[in-house]
Amino acid sequence: MKEEKQREVWGSRIGLILAAAGNAVGLGNFLRFPVQAASNGGGAFMIPYFIFFLLVGIPLMWMEWGIGRYGGKFGHGSSPGMFDVLWKNKISKYFGALGLFVSTIIMIYYTYIESWTLGYSFLSISKSYFGLGNFDLMKSFLYSYQGRETTQFFDGLTTAYIFFIITFILNFWVLYHGISKGIEKLAKVAMPLLFLFSIIIAIRVITLGTPDPTHPENSIANGFGFIWNPDFSKLDDPKVWLAAAGQIFFTLSLGMGTIHAYASYLKPKDDIALSGLATASTNEFAEVVLGGSIAIP
Repeated sequence: MKEEKQREVWGSRIGLILAAAGNAVGLGNFLRFPVQAASNGGGAFMIPYFIFFLLVGIPLMWMEWGIGRYGGKFGHGSSPGMFDVLWKNKISKYFGALGLFVSTIIMIYYTYIESWTLGYSFLSISKSYFGLGNFDLMKSFLYSYQGRETTQFFDGLTTAYIFFIITFILNFWVLYHGISKGIEKLAKVAMPLLFLFSIIIAIRVITLGTPDPTHPENSIANGFGFIWNPDFSKLDDPKVWLAAAGQIFFTLSLGMGTIHAYASYLKPKDDIALSGLATASTNEFAEVVLGGSIAIP
């Protein structure tokens, strides 16, 4: 009789939490959240934000972790199989397929963003981009990198394609090595580095004072005030509450199918409540404390 292959599991709780937090922490924390806060009442926005976080975000995250672990018991690592096991309905797996679709879309645009970041990092270190303090030069550099115009920096998309291919290969390599030897191992290194760099940037931003003395109104203090000064009158607007709920869904990656997939590799005795809460708290620290501190006036 052929022996059934044992399914892979997470190697450690800290690796699981860092990997799950890495799934949630992203552009929504550092770009989307400050915009939402500034546009919807500043500090007052945090009232509906934390209400939805506690009453909607955390419970739904626990539900997704539970669904994922239950589906993993039957060998399913994605939403279609899990939904089929749970509801035993012919169309349930097709609803679950939406999770695969969302994850695929995220993978496509994030791979491009990763390649862009990798390219800019390399070009900064190699001094090709480093030192361009003029806005027009930075704009010209960006446009030529994207192939929108030919300048002294680039004459086509060759450089962008090279970094995209490198990024794709690196992503494939990590996923090929699986959960514990791929994703978890990367998360244990990448997530601490992300927080370290974010803290350094936040400290640097706070200590900038007034970057341009000719424009004293563009001080860091005014930048923080623009984001965080509370406008409690905004709380009467249903759109503010809707924006807060949307931000919670976006930042915790709820309903996207990724939590299901990660949770399907849990061990039977893993604590869902503690792991889910630790993941959400790590994400909130990145979003509110770090994302809200990197202010550009």
